Amino acid sequence: MRIIVTGGAGFIASHIVDAYVKEGHSLVVVDDLSSGIKRNVNPKASFVHLDIRDEKLDEVFKAGNFDVVNHHAAQMDVRKSVADPQFDASINVLGGLNVFECARRHGVRKIIFSSTGGAIYGEQDYFPADELHPLRPLSPYGITKLCTEKYLFYYKEVHGIDHVVLRYANVYGPRQNPHGEAGVVAIFANKMIRGEQAVINGDGKQTRDYTFVGDVVKANVAALSYRGSNIFNVGTGIEHDVNFLFDNLRVHLNQSLLEKHGPAKLGEQMRSVISHSKIHKELGWLPSVSLSDGLKITAEYFKKSVNN
Repeated sequence: MRIIVTGGAGFIASHIVDAYVKEGHSLVVVDDLSSGIKRNVNPKASFVHLDIRDEKLDEVFKAGNFDVVNHHAAQMDVRKSVADPQFDASINVLGGLNVFECARRHGVRKIIFSSTGGAIYGEQDYFPADELHPLRPLSPYGITKLCTEKYLFYYKEVHGIDHVVLRYANVYGPRQNPHGEAGVVAIFANKMIRGEQAVINGDGKQTRDYTFVGDVVKANVAALSYRGSNIFNVGTGIEHDVNFLFDNLRVHLNQSLLEKHGPAKLGEQMRSVISHSKIHKELGWLPSVSLSDGLKITAEYFKKSVNN
């Protein structure tokens, strides 16, 4: 298949590109490199340095004659979305619409979209949340993901473009960006390796569903062969708190740093964990990497990265 991956130089999508290339597909990566890194792009994929909001994106679609769009390009920092909702929406909503309109004009029949399984549900009524859980996003970021899902429904009903929405839990692993506010695993690992003190927000008892990037990649591969349109959670169904992450990374990195707690972040969810029952039933997907094993792999990656 001919596939275009937006945000394909980023943490998650670059791994997906690698898997698609390995499967024998023809890949074009579009990324503005605002957070992605050029060296992440598989050398067998064509690379286009472009913002998804740019009108020149239409030329890429016209030349590519794509079968599938895998849409990962996004403003993904929840706290940045709170600080500047307009900027967040300009990328996540208007940028997404530019991608979808290009797809419509040039005959793309399938879109795979990376949504959020944490921010879209808000404070949960039950644990783990399935896809039928009420949608109550508490951040502009979560709202833009929900808005984009609704647009995909429109493109299916009106223009016949199928979609597979993958609502990710908290994804971690090699290539995750250790800078900024997103990606607590990467932030902790990077600081520990450098001998710097990692600070835990609040009491550290807030829980998340930490899912290894390799498992997320498998969901994106499975989504290629899915017929029709659907929404799936991609998570482990198991929650761990931040203190657990800190302690495990400290062991894997042979560090003796003590826990240091800072102020809690205003509005931060206390618990977030999602069910994978539906994607297991429909696509045969199950998480295969335990958090302990995934943290070990991630720690080794950051040790090599910092030392090189």
